[in-house]
Amino acid sequence: MPYNAEIIEELNILSRYNLDSTQEGIKVHSSAESDAIAATQRLFDKGLISQADGGYLTSLGLSAAEHSQKILQILT
Repeated sequence: MPYNAEIIEELNILSRYNLDSTQEGIKVHSSAESDAIAATQRLFDKGLISQADGGYLTSLGLSAAEHSQKILQILT
């Protein structure tokens, strides 16, 4: 199954998390691009983040963010 635009945007959101601190979250403001807002909501619905507008990574989200950031590092 290839990546689609929604998955890529979710990966972009996961790449914004600082993996050096689990106490540092993100906030996606209502003025953000609609794609980013929708991706953040999907990540929340999937149980990867603690709030619909960002928040903190859940344990599953931390694992996903680690993997996604490693993939990004390898490819760039």
